[in-house]
Amino acid sequence: MSQPLAERLRPRTLDDYIGQRHLVGEGAVLRKMIDTGHISSFILWGPPGVGKTTLAQIIANKLQTPFYTLSAVTSGVKDVRDVIEKAQKGRFFNESSPILFIDEIHRFSKSQQDSLLGAVEKGVVTLIGATTENPSFEVIRPLLSRCQLYVLKSLEKDDLIQLLHRAVTTDSVLKERHIELKETSALLRYSGGDARKLLNILELVVEAESGDVVITDKLVVERLQQNPLAYDKDGEMHYDIISAFIKSIRGSDPDAALYWMARMIEGGEDPQFIARRIVISAAEDIGLANPNALLLANAAFDTVMKIGWPEGRIALAEAVVYLATSPKSNSAYLGIDEALAVVRETGNLPVPLHLRNAPTKLMKDLGYSDGYKYPHDYPGHFTNQQYMPDALLSQRFWHGQHNPSEEKLYQRMVNYWGERYKDPTESSS
Repeated sequence: MSQPLAERLRPRTLDDYIGQRHLVGEGAVLRKMIDTGHISSFILWGPPGVGKTTLAQIIANKLQTPFYTLSAVTSGVKDVRDVIEKAQKGRFFNESSPILFIDEIHRFSKSQQDSLLGAVEKGVVTLIGATTENPSFEVIRPLLSRCQLYVLKSLEKDDLIQLLHRAVTTDSVLKERHIELKETSALLRYSGGDARKLLNILELVVEAESGDVVITDKLVVERLQQNPLAYDKDGEMHYDIISAFIKSIRGSDPDAALYWMARMIEGGEDPQFIARRIVISAAEDIGLANPNALLLANAAFDTVMKIGWPEGRIALAEAVVYLATSPKSNSAYLGIDEALAVVRETGNLPVPLHLRNAPTKLMKDLGYSDGYKYPHDYPGHFTNQQYMPDALLSQRFWHGQHNPSEEKLYQRMVNYWGERYKDPTESSS
């Protein structure tokens, strides 16, 4: 049985490598490291099919150093220690450290990641990790601090077109089929910047035809509809489907949301990943329009953790239907992003003196906490006083959206703060 097209076309050198010019182009940081032969440990973060594994293999070939591979899905602590022991025994004094490539490093447990620390720190191995998830959340801080982080981007249109032409003109199998790339829009759209997905789709379409092949958008769409899972090998539609899932909840379509969740379940998606996305959606998209949505989403997440699969799907479905049918508000989401933008722009503005804590006599003498009014001592548990830094007295971050639930919160703020909360875009009429 012949190798898949994506494997047959896997680049062996940087000259054949497509995309990521910001990392491997002339003068770029990884290119310099490779050319000098001095590689430090690093983690490659990016979506599927953008060349993470290929780049690691190219580096190993270029440096002619031992190359060990572990998959975080199938390897345990013992496997990590076995590889480290092999690396120690097989290395000579003047040689570069062997490279240990760990695919999907975000799936390694804390103990597995801990078992790597000493070897990476002492240079027993040079670690190259690959992840599709944000390393800040998934990789332990001590290991992350010992590695550089490089972000890989989805391939751009020109990169994907170049890859298609290389496939039909240089691949030993495809070049015998006399393939004409008459239209490529559908191929590019379905690939989503994923080179492996692009080549899988191309191979699927070509294999379904006899004789010479003329690739058109219509042909691609027809073939994919007939084989809805064929181009989704090993969960490569992960990002497309989760995007459709979240947008269906946001768009108040419970049927579509359940459909896309069913696709994820049938595709073997991690239930915790689905549950996390539901919690995020509850906070980001439903928000203050229905605060109970976040409570229910968290309860569903907790249920999945307690009872597992497949029964956990019922709790997730309940949460999904509730979120999709709830009123929507993103005021909290917009508010924190606006506040973060102002903080980055204005820096560390001083806290007003009356809001500062005064645990010592010196602080009291300096005026810390002087003049602070305790709201519970006033009617309605509110009194008008300054809480913002002096430079931001008129700044607004939360802009209430006028759904029934949030309208009550908004009107309370108008009653408390008066003109500060009354503006032309937020009329209560």
